[in-house]
Amino acid sequence: MPDRGGGPTGPRIRAGRPSRGVRTLLMTLGVLAVLGMAFTMFAGFWTDWLWYRSVHYSSVFTTTLWTKIGLFFVFGLVMAVAVGVNIWLAHRLRPPLSAMSTEQQSLDRYRMGIAPYKKWLLLAVTALVGLIAGASAAGQWRTWLMWVNGVPFHQKDPQFHLDVSFYAFDLPWYRFLLGFGFAAAVLCLIAAALTHYLYGGLRVTSPGARATAAATGHLSVLLGIFVALKAVAYWLDRYGLAVKSSDFKATGNWTGLRYVDANAYLPAKTILFCIAVICALLFFATLWRRTWQLPVIGFGLMVLSAILIGGLYPAIVQKFQVEPNEQTKEAPYVQKNLKATREAYGIDDTKVTEYAGKSTTSDKTALRSDADDAASIRIMDPNIVSPTFQQAQQMKNYYAFPTNLDVDRYPTKDGKEQDTVLGLRELNLAGVPKNNWINDHFRYTHGYGVVAAKGTEADDQGQPVFTESNLPSEGDLGTYQQRVYYGEKTTTYSIVGGPQKEVDYSADNGDEKTTSYTGTSGVNLDSPINRAAYAVAFNEPQILYSGAIGKGSRILYNRTPKERVEAVAPWLTIDGDTYPAVVDGHVQWIVDAYTTSNGYPYSSRTTLGDTTADSLTATNNNRAVVAQQNQVNYIRNSVKATVDAYTGEVKLYQWDSQDPVLKTWMKAFPGTVQPKSAISKDLLAHLRYPQDLFKVQRELLTRYHVTDAQTFLTGSEVWQVPDDPTNDSGSAVPPYYLSMKMPDQSGQSFSLTTTFTPNGRDNLSAFMAVDSDPGTSDYGKIRILKLPTSTTADGPKQVQSQFNSRPDIAETISLLSRGHSKVEYGNLLTVPLDGGLLYAEPVYVLGGNKLKYPLLGKVLVTYNGKTAFEDTLDEALNKVFGVQGSTTTPPDTGTSNPPSSANPTVQQALADAQKAYDAGQKALQAPNGPDWAAYAKAQKDLKDALQRAQEAETKAGQSGGGKNGSGKKS
Repeated sequence: MPDRGGGPTGPRIRAGRPSRGVRTLLMTLGVLAVLGMAFTMFAGFWTDWLWYRSVHYSSVFTTTLWTKIGLFFVFGLVMAVAVGVNIWLAHRLRPPLSAMSTEQQSLDRYRMGIAPYKKWLLLAVTALVGLIAGASAAGQWRTWLMWVNGVPFHQKDPQFHLDVSFYAFDLPWYRFLLGFGFAAAVLCLIAAALTHYLYGGLRVTSPGARATAAATGHLSVLLGIFVALKAVAYWLDRYGLAVKSSDFKATGNWTGLRYVDANAYLPAKTILFCIAVICALLFFATLWRRTWQLPVIGFGLMVLSAILIGGLYPAIVQKFQVEPNEQTKEAPYVQKNLKATREAYGIDDTKVTEYAGKSTTSDKTALRSDADDAASIRIMDPNIVSPTFQQAQQMKNYYAFPTNLDVDRYPTKDGKEQDTVLGLRELNLAGVPKNNWINDHFRYTHGYGVVAAKGTEADDQGQPVFTESNLPSEGDLGTYQQRVYYGEKTTTYSIVGGPQKEVDYSADNGDEKTTSYTGTSGVNLDSPINRAAYAVAFNEPQILYSGAIGKGSRILYNRTPKERVEAVAPWLTIDGDTYPAVVDGHVQWIVDAYTTSNGYPYSSRTTLGDTTADSLTATNNNRAVVAQQNQVNYIRNSVKATVDAYTGEVKLYQWDSQDPVLKTWMKAFPGTVQPKSAISKDLLAHLRYPQDLFKVQRELLTRYHVTDAQTFLTGSEVWQVPDDPTNDSGSAVPPYYLSMKMPDQSGQSFSLTTTFTPNGRDNLSAFMAVDSDPGTSDYGKIRILKLPTSTTADGPKQVQSQFNSRPDIAETISLLSRGHSKVEYGNLLTVPLDGGLLYAEPVYVLGGNKLKYPLLGKVLVTYNGKTAFEDTLDEALNKVFGVQGSTTTPPDTGTSNPPSSANPTVQQALADAQKAYDAGQKALQAPNGPDWAAYAKAQKDLKDALQRAQEAETKAGQSGGGKNGSGKKS
């Protein structure tokens, strides 16, 4: 047997120690792991730099990067030095001999254990706290840039008479510095105390004094610094009262000083500041008087004062002075809040007009004519007809339309503007014939063309009347670059411009039309370093070695308009609804962006995520606002941005030249925002008032439409935004774009509209519209029509309920819903007309086949208590106003007879309608695809059958002294 001890019979083997080969292997693996981590970090940094350089916003990247690096090193170094110096000082001030006690004998083991590593341990501790502090400070880059670049608002708060910029730009930075100071003081205190304890300067159980004189002086100075910082905190808290949020039972959410703040908390903070200064001086005095007696007494006095003066006294003032006479006491402060809130949200110039809510005009012909002038009522709901666009104009499965289409205005052939519903055919990878890496990222790279339809018309089959259609798209929009490389649905990367051809579309003869990207967007992949970096960043090794990538290949990513604008302007809040427009021969995505602040004194705060939520955001997360700061009390639509759908070029335009927040960011990032004068005339024609700003303003106006403090406090005039009556989500009704005329306007203007109901009730209390046409001097002007409280006018939910409860309408809805069909209600539009309110709502029918796309079936209209449910808008308006038009239906008298199923003529007509319906479904489900000719014939037969049923019921109703309100299906 060999000698394991390494004697003469064999070599010595060292147990537990790996061989040289294993050590080499482990070291190699360790080096490779470190290099891999380093390259991964480098790849993230390098790809970000390449992307910002490709969009020509490298200054945003460098400014942000250097600001973060500067803050990281400065504050990390300060924290590390502060903690390190105090540890070193505590070690230097250790007593020469430790007391002979069980406690000190136990500590001797630790002292001896760390003695060889004291320097390394000191470096490790200081490096750790420095890294944590530096990382925290780097996250405050926005706060720093706003402080160092802040410009004045030229408005002063009513309490301290300081410029608003102090609260918006300065105070947040001072609070960060104060918080950093507290953290440094606490860490230094803990580190020093532990070091003193380890080396005998502090004792817990040993006999004699608990602390040496040196430890007492050292720790008391640190405590004095902490208390001095508390004094600074008390002083800043005085100004913080102007932006403090609280729950005020009279108004709910409240920001600013109230009576108890101005008369109790404010003097209390001043007194506590003085006490804290004195207490800090007492702690510093221990350097000369090595005793804790006076500092402890001072600290106890400060704590007691904080309880009595800062807590109990304000509670007494609130209970015995404010609550017995709250309205009188709080009224002056409420008035300040009213003024500041209205200014901060841009609602101070809102025009409120009393409105009757009911028309008294007896001239029906004049009313009918006025209805046409009052609004271009849109019967194509952009939030419903996307599946119809999809079915009629998708053309290829690898194209798709967004869930919610957009409303814009485009000129007709005679030069007049009309409301237009439009969407882009965007790339739909789910529809690619065969999904693989080459198809998904090289061949199918873009969408193709705009599809647009008239907003106020439908054809005989209930389909949109397209003004731009087919593939390639053609129509009223003229010639433009139709390829869509950047869009709302384009969420993956594509590699273009190389040897691999891209698919445009397949022609009618089956030939595949291909293209190669010629734009300058994206990052060039010619460099092996770039390819390796993107292979790591996208976790796709094929990018590194694929032969499909060659000279000229470029990688496109960050392709949705919102994420591109957010990336190049990380200080902006992005509106949830971006929309496309054909501008100067290009498809441009238009993005509304906001500057916000949380520091406007006396202005009440709102939560953007909640305030901008409605029934559309509840079902489509892509419409949610992208907020840099969710809690705000100041907002401006200060920037209009565009993203070219082909080149990806991002442009930012200064829309609000007076906004001090934007001016501050423009100082921080010079050259990133172009002046308003750079907006072309063609682009200006497509800009509009943004929805999310409007939703924030309407939410504030539910309470802040009043300007009198007493009325505000009583809450008698509080409104609410009604729930969407056509949606079961229980969310607020979305605002609607509509060309309409308010009573004080001479003609129609593109507007954004909404309604209000009284708090807790469903009748209408007000109608609100904002002029959304930037081509007019009234752009952004908010008008509110306030209905009288002595009478009631039906609100949206009541109108919808009346629609659903009428027997004749219910019977027609039942007919339209036969088989597997489904009825879906469109946007319920409200239009002021001659003192009354006209409601109009399109009704769509979704076929019972697999396609299930909506076609316009009927139009509901109500005015002054009269309701019509007809095939077309004109017919419905004629019936409501009792005017002979294209239909001979007599005026609605407010009564109706349900259709009689015993009438043999009606029975036969309904049987024919069912046959026609079945024939239409069969045509849609033909083996070789939908037979549109057969479907059109079936729809005509169905229309004729329903017309016969209606005529038979009308005759029966007239012979019975009544009438029927059901209509034919278009």
